Amino acid sequence: METENILIKNTIILNPKENKIVEGFKGDILIENNEISQIAKKDEESISENGIDKIIDGKSKILMPGLINTHTHISMNLFRGLADDMALDEWLNDNIWPVESGLCVEYCHAGASLALIEMIKSGTTTFNDMYFYMENVAEATTESGIRGCLSYGMIDFGDKEKREKEFKENINLIKKYNNSANGRIKTRFGPHSTFTTSKELLERVRKEANKYNVGIHIHMNETKKEIDDVVEATGKRPFEYLEELDFLKNDVLAAHGVWLSKKEIEIIKQKNVNISHNPCSNMKLSSGVASIQDLLSKNICVGLGTDSVASNNNLDLFEEMKFASLLQKVDTMNPTDLTSDETIKMATINGAKALNLEKEIGSIEVGKKADMILIDKNSVNLNPMSKIVSSNLVYAANGSNVNTTICDGKILMENKNLTNLDEKSIIEKANKAIKELKN
Repeated sequence: METENILIKNTIILNPKENKIVEGFKGDILIENNEISQIAKKDEESISENGIDKIIDGKSKILMPGLINTHTHISMNLFRGLADDMALDEWLNDNIWPVESGLCVEYCHAGASLALIEMIKSGTTTFNDMYFYMENVAEATTESGIRGCLSYGMIDFGDKEKREKEFKENINLIKKYNNSANGRIKTRFGPHSTFTTSKELLERVRKEANKYNVGIHIHMNETKKEIDDVVEATGKRPFEYLEELDFLKNDVLAAHGVWLSKKEIEIIKQKNVNISHNPCSNMKLSSGVASIQDLLSKNICVGLGTDSVASNNNLDLFEEMKFASLLQKVDTMNPTDLTSDETIKMATINGAKALNLEKEIGSIEVGKKADMILIDKNSVNLNPMSKIVSSNLVYAANGSNVNTTICDGKILMENKNLTNLDEKSIIEKANKAIKELKN
């Protein structure tokens, strides 16, 4: 895809910023190279059309930052509907892990490519992933045009030989792909969790993350059983255990955070740890309800994630926003908790901050990367359009309302048509892959 200068004219601009209310105003946006170079409010100033390669009429559109999915396993798109209506232990041990044992390079690339199409079509421009065969996920991400933070899912169960293999995989990923694809791909270390990794692995991950100056992506406090297992093994709750290992810093993104004690919340606050909230997956696996309002009230950074489609069963962050907000309201019995403005921040600027990318993405500001989406304001489910735009986007919209997706200044979908991925071919490859895996 060649770089274009793109002018988006006469659109409603929704701009979530940290510590500010989401606001909408009419205006124009100029994209030069891969950055936002100018924002002009209607009737206040104008942007010259000279030298513009492409003009997009945004009259019937809402423009907002591309959504940021802070916890995924995108190759698991192959497993959509494979194991539903069961507890996490049964889901993982008896259904997911046995099928995963047959995965290969080709299958993971097929699953990742399928997920990348789903994200582009539903408005996600950045995702944070942990899984296997991650070099192939990196290649698929490069081809797709969107932004990815990639880590290898490290599991050793105390086995030294296995541990060395896991480090080799993750370090190779970092050396080969960190800051690749014009900077769109970042890499991290991906220790799976405190109950699947040894003390030695976790301690070394901290040292290696410091050495390579990359972040850490880990599952934390997802189920009550997990907490009980860690307490039995270590005598401490998971975040207390990691604090003792001097593991926790602001480069750690912890997925789930459902079962948190008051002391753990204080640790998270003190260490500036970032949380990825995954409401649909948590509900589907009956993991519990994360106390997101409590975390936000303490200014803890909380992003939004879908988890994999094996436990969701889609990657639609608009749907995830609605579930996140409603789940908090019914859990606290307070309809004012987790407002639509707060929820949109979780899916945009908070997600960027959670990945330490807030200087590059997450809001519509001059100098930031041109990662943005256009929502079709004429969609039947968005009409009548309330003057409170953010509430319509959280409570009424879904991914199918996305008309255009732009990442790093490149148009990846326009008028619902993909520009650089062959959807039909990728769907065929994914279906072939899961059929072969199940046989």
